Amino acid sequence: MQLELERLLRDSRVQSAAACARATDERTLQDQAELSGIAAPPFAEDERGRRMGELMADAGLVRVRTDGIGNVLADLPGTAVGPPLVMAAHLDTVFPADVDVTVSREFGLLRGPGISDDARGLAVLLAVARCLQEGAVSCTCPVLFAATVGEEGLGDLRGVKHLFQRGEGRDASGFVSVDGAGLQRLVVKALGSRRFRITGRGPGGHSWIDWGLPNPIHVLADVVSRLTRLELPSAPITTLTVARWGGGKSINAIPQDAWLEIDTRSESDDRLTDLERSIREVVDACDAAADHGGASVQLTIEVLGHRPGGHTPSETPLLRAAVAATRHVGAEPLFTASSTDANVPMSVGIPAVTVGGGGEAGKAHTTEEWYRNTKGVEGVQRALYTLLLAAGVAG
Repeated sequence: MQLELERLLRDSRVQSAAACARATDERTLQDQAELSGIAAPPFAEDERGRRMGELMADAGLVRVRTDGIGNVLADLPGTAVGPPLVMAAHLDTVFPADVDVTVSREFGLLRGPGISDDARGLAVLLAVARCLQEGAVSCTCPVLFAATVGEEGLGDLRGVKHLFQRGEGRDASGFVSVDGAGLQRLVVKALGSRRFRITGRGPGGHSWIDWGLPNPIHVLADVVSRLTRLELPSAPITTLTVARWGGGKSINAIPQDAWLEIDTRSESDDRLTDLERSIREVVDACDAAADHGGASVQLTIEVLGHRPGGHTPSETPLLRAAVAATRHVGAEPLFTASSTDANVPMSVGIPAVTVGGGGEAGKAHTTEEWYRNTKGVEGVQRALYTLLLAAGVAG
């Protein structure tokens, strides 16, 4: 792959495209700040998506459209007919609609909720498209640019699931996700996760007069106690986190209902299946123990999310392309496991990798999130080279 990259770099069109990344760096930062300043809370990415579509068209991409679930798609036609390579970044953030997403710029930093995750990825997609247009580079393989919805939290990867299960990515030749900042990280393993909500409902009552009636919070406390005693695999590492719980309406009342939410993660879908079975057995046991004849607490379990696991083998041409591109821009690849949009294509055997968009970032998923553009140009160039190695340069 290194020889292929060297041959690619001798092409004057590619040289022009790479130079464009540096020449238009300020425009890339402007796009990043503008998009980050448009609120895109979970399940409400429409406004940011509309603006992203306008910017895609301005960057030279064609046939900009929004699919049935809200992903914004655009084409870079190839000289050959065949399955597309998909290059993606996600529109959504973790922040609810009432969070101020105004971006400030001071002392070389961009500050604002979501400025890196994933406004940086969106800006890099636009920069790559702009550089290809400036260099008049034609790819052999068609490229589908995708700004996806629902990557974060309870979005449960709904955008990329739609794309690969029912949408235009079903026959994709590969998938490159640009998510966040950095130059080293290559996500090659999809960290699978399953999330559950357990709800307990009982008769409720006065804390003194009705003392002795079954209490949903007490029952869920028993659930938590039993869950913490489960033996979890250490290879592959499998985790269980009771992340949230609540219930009740008053300090002097036995609650009528209570709930808790669980996050489980593993690199192995089989281990997650085993763990889900154990969780359901615990719930069934506590449900039976909470039956006091005429008065009881009923437990129910609801699946909140299912992110599939998978991996991209090291010999895959797409991954070799990402490695070569990373080294060329002066960084040493760091292979990691994470939960990103790449989970879905990996889970169905489509080569996929998630890369950072260059620069440095911190305080992700907080209102103090920041981005510094150190080697931001190299992040755009890495994405560009990865795409060109994977899609091929025509002529």
